[in-house]
Order: sequence, then C-alpha cells, then structure tokens
Amino acid sequence: MNNNGEGLSLGKITMFAIGATLASGAFSLSGDFAAEGAHTLAVLVGWAISGLGMLTLTLCFFRLSVVKPELTSGLYSYAKTGFGEYIGFNSAWGFWLSALLGNISFITLLFASLGNFFPVFGNGSNAVSIIAGSLIVWAFGFLVMRGVNEAIAINTVVVIAKVIPIIVMIVAIIFAGAFDFDIFTQNFTGEQSGLSLMEQIKSTVYTTVWVFIGIEGAVVISGRAKSTAIAGKSTILAFISLFILYVLISVLSMGVMTTEQLAALGNPPMAGVLEYVVGPWGSILVNIGVIVSVGGALFTYTILCVDSVYAPALQHCFPESFTRQNKKGAPVNGVLITTIVTQIFLIIIYFNDATYQVCYALATSAIMVPYALSAFYCLKITAKGEGMEGLNNGRKFLIWLYAIAGSAYGIWMLYASSVTHLLISALLYAPGTVLYAMARREQGGEIFPKKADKITFAFLIAMALLSVVLLITGKIKL
Repeated sequence: MNNNGEGLSLGKITMFAIGATLASGAFSLSGDFAAEGAHTLAVLVGWAISGLGMLTLTLCFFRLSVVKPELTSGLYSYAKTGFGEYIGFNSAWGFWLSALLGNISFITLLFASLGNFFPVFGNGSNAVSIIAGSLIVWAFGFLVMRGVNEAIAINTVVVIAKVIPIIVMIVAIIFAGAFDFDIFTQNFTGEQSGLSLMEQIKSTVYTTVWVFIGIEGAVVISGRAKSTAIAGKSTILAFISLFILYVLISVLSMGVMTTEQLAALGNPPMAGVLEYVVGPWGSILVNIGVIVSVGGALFTYTILCVDSVYAPALQHCFPESFTRQNKKGAPVNGVLITTIVTQIFLIIIYFNDATYQVCYALATSAIMVPYALSAFYCLKITAKGEGMEGLNNGRKFLIWLYAIAGSAYGIWMLYASSVTHLLISALLYAPGTVLYAMARREQGGEIFPKKADKITFAFLIAMALLSVVLLITGKIKL
C-alpha cells in the first residue's frame, strides 16, 4: 500500500494505536481476573509486571523504529532480520493469526452483548450470531478494499465513542462513593481460593496481554506515517494512556464487588459492575459501549490483518499474489484471504461453542512469540552497539535496561502461558509453513536455509502433532 500525501500524523497514528488496542478487553477486565481465580494482590502484582513489561516492550518497539527505520513491516521485519527467514515468517504468521482471532473474539462478545437486548443471539456463538458475524466480516472486507488510509481516518471517531462509557463507569464509581476499601482488601491474598499467589499472578497474563494487543499497531503501519519516529512516539503515548485507564477500571471494580461477585458476572462484566452502582441504565450504557467498541475494533483489526499479510508479502515472506492491489491501493488478495480464513474460524467457533474468553486466550497465545522475538532482536542490536554511537553512559544504561527487561517479559509471557494454549498455538502455526514454502519457491531459495530453521520446523510440527493427539483423546480442549 502506498503512502498518500505527506503521510499520517502523530495524532492519527496514536489514535489508531489506541483504537487497535482499546477494545473488548477494557469491558471484561472487571470480571476476567476474578473468573481465573486472581484476587486483589495478584491482580495488582499482575498489573505491575504487565505495566513494566509492556512499557519496556513498547520502548523496544520505539528503539527498533528509530534504529532500524528501514524495517517498516514491524514485528515480521524484526524477527526476520534478527533470526532468519523461517522464524521471521512465523512472527508474521503469528501476528496475522492474533489479529484474525482477535476479530473472532470481538464477534462473540459483540453478539453476547446484543444478546442482553435480543435473546436470539444467545451467548454470541450460536447460529444466528455466526451468520450475522459473517455478514459483518465480509462487509468490512469490502470496505477496506475502498482504501485503508480513508478507513484509518474513521477510526478516530470510533475511539472517542467507545471511551465514553468507560469514563462514565469511572466517574460514577468515584462520585457515587461506591468504592469500599474493606471490599478491596477482603481476602486480599486469596489464601482461601486454593491457588497459590504465583498461580493467581500467572492467571492474569492472558488478560493483561490481551488488553494491550494492538499497541504495536503504530509500528505495524509505520510505513504510512510521516516518519518512523512518529510511529514509535505514538506507540508510547498510546501505552501510557491505556495503562492508566486499565488500572483504574480494575482497582475501582475490586472496590465495588467482591472477587466472587465479579467472577459470577456475565459478558461484559463491566455492565454488571455499573448496574450494581447506578442501576439498570448503567448496564444498558456499557452494553451499547461494547457494541460500538467492538464494531470499531472489528474494523481496525481488519485493517491490521490486511496490513500484516501485505507488508510481509512485499518482502517475499508470503506468496507474491498477496501484493496485488486494486485502484484504491488496497491489497485485494490480502483482504480476501483474511476474510475467508476468518469465516472458517467462525464456523469452527460455532461447532465448539467457544466463548469470548477462549477466543481471546488463543489470540493472546498467537501474539506472544512475535512480541518476544521483537524484544530479543532489540537486545541483539543493543549487544552489537547499533544505534549507541555518541550516547552518554546513562542513556546506554537505560537502553540496556529496557532491552533486557523487555526480553525478560517475553520469556515471562511464554512461561506463564498454559501448556494447553501453547500446544494449540503450535497447531495454528504449523499450517502457515505451506505459504512459507510457496514464497520461498517463488524466490528460488532453499526452504530452510539455516539449521535453526530446520530445528524450529521440527519442533513446531512435533508440538502440532501432540496437540492433535491430545485434542482427539479429549485431554485438552479449546
């Protein structure tokens, strides 16, 4: 896709990053921590780890965007340049899968929220919901074909619309005096839950990572910005704004209802909290907010899905056919493959009756590898001294600090993930190798040029086969 005019400004890229990140997760924070067994202390520690980890990861994105401005394809470029063709492909494939699965989760929550007004939609994954969701997916696909830069401009309006109910929830709790410190500290450590503090903290990882998926959106579309540095600054601004908002939602909710009460809330949990504070109209407002928010997120993630196919295809990661554009500059085949695969996943979700939480856990699992690889690459170029010329010792120390911390957070994400989700992620990653092999053949290159590529492929296939066996025998489930 080509830049139009002078490129997108700091404000538009920042709003895009916020729009790509602030979605359904904000409305489910109130209950999802509790539903996984995390009590107050574990949630606070989880946010501390996530806050520090995502900040340092964001700083890694920023540093890479400045030191490696030529790598305009974001996460894919970093993994490919740092670790080779096949690992780079899997980073691109994982990012695309995550955005695509994110869309699936949004659809299930959208219709679960509509189900609160119209029972025909049930829990968001019944036949009516899947049919309606399919229509939306195809409609957005055709809309993106009309031009992505125009679509990004619409995103700013959507961001403002979905922030309103969140602000209302925060203001209502504060001014209604609904926050009770005794409730906030009740069973503070969760000693009676049967889970250790570490188990509780680990249970927060999917939720805390999920609500930040998309924060790298400014980097992913950095080729559309006026400069790559603007994309990096936008990512940091978006992170700071969102982190403050997320912590406020979590802390205030835990001071309104007990962990047990929060865990029992339906989707979206924030609706139950606001109804508890101000009555039924609060629930109605939040459900409307979710519908607007998720609608906008579906649109934004469709753009991310398309860009995450098109940009790597330009660098011969995906087959060359994915680079074909229409008169509006939109990659037609990228839109089609994204829409078709999304449709296939919607059908799978229907037959498995999967919930919103299951869908976003899978989306989160898919993004963890690309995130970790980006941090590792930042550490690699730091160790080589790239971009360190002329910097004072204090600045060099800071760079080393967040490169190491970002890499450590990448390892933490993978460690805290459940074995089930990692196995299923391998099953999702493995089929992508077909497209990788097609692209390599088009270029006349060896499919696995390095020993590390062969080892990675063998490990991935082994994990995928084990996942199939465990799914068939019923030892793991979606």
